[in-house]
Amino acid sequence: MIIDCHGHYTTAPKELDTFRQAQIAALDQGARGAAPPAPKISDDQLRASVEGAQLKLQRERGADLTIFSPRAAGMAHHIGDAATSAAWTRVCNDLIHRLCALYPNNFIGVCQLPQTPGVPPSNCIAELERCVNEYGFVGCNLNPDPSGGHWKDPPMTDRWWYPFYEKMVELDVPAMVHVSSSCNPNFHATGAHYINGDTTAFMQFLTSDLFKDFPTLKFIIPHGGGAVPYHWGRYRGLAQDLKKPLLKEHLLKNVYFDTCVYHQAGIDLLTRVIPAENILFASEMVGAVKGIDPETGQYYDDTKRYIDAVTTLGAADKQKIFEGNARRVFSRLDKKLGKRAA
Repeated sequence: MIIDCHGHYTTAPKELDTFRQAQIAALDQGARGAAPPAPKISDDQLRASVEGAQLKLQRERGADLTIFSPRAAGMAHHIGDAATSAAWTRVCNDLIHRLCALYPNNFIGVCQLPQTPGVPPSNCIAELERCVNEYGFVGCNLNPDPSGGHWKDPPMTDRWWYPFYEKMVELDVPAMVHVSSSCNPNFHATGAHYINGDTTAFMQFLTSDLFKDFPTLKFIIPHGGGAVPYHWGRYRGLAQDLKKPLLKEHLLKNVYFDTCVYHQAGIDLLTRVIPAENILFASEMVGAVKGIDPETGQYYDDTKRYIDAVTTLGAADKQKIFEGNARRVFSRLDKKLGKRAA
């Protein structure tokens, strides 16, 4: 089985965006603005939204199952207040649940969280519990910067986050560390802000003792870990200067990386630097980079072909990347697949 750990619902029907725009318009009207009703989207519309996109590409590229979540850029936690975020998050997660129910062999859910700048992450616990316990979701996307590029809240290693981590551990679900849209013009969302978020989160983990407090807490850093694999020597040296353990002991029992790296040389580097046990297959299709690479004639986000072409990995390591690691990190997924097989 090939499990894609990083898929977003980027092709949602237009009614979802219409709802969001109405929600934002109501905010602009202040007390006079009534919250819009939830969007009415039929099952046929949901099917049409993925049949010619994510499902088509799954079949063409050889993936079997996508761990699926709402559109990352659409989370936009900096818009409105906690009530705004809660309403928007619920609508988005409900659509993911419906899609997973329509295509249980193709998608399994990961939830958006109702984060808001300045509001403690503990405010997200109820939605995580709802999605895991009622909908059977297997993880969440956790935004380290709900302010959208201004980094106003405490770092991910601060005790501000601890109540939420306690719930993650209790439910045995990992989080993908994933920023959302950037409202800072200095940072292009997918080209800078995403990669900055990945790299920043890793450095926060490195400088802390978070995993002494939470030895079973699990994070996936997407987009190949941002700048981390390329600067692995820098991070090893910084850990050494800070009198931290070797990174293998300090972080790699808790931190994992995905394969949303859109060229062969990048994947070759990732798989040489990061142990195979810490890499999860992912494509983020249909996502940040949708075009065809003129140098290869292939789609940039057809990432399976890059793993297939890595010559330094044996079959056992490729199996870990394609399936085994996802089942280990997303332990609830492994249990669900075990029940299906039975």
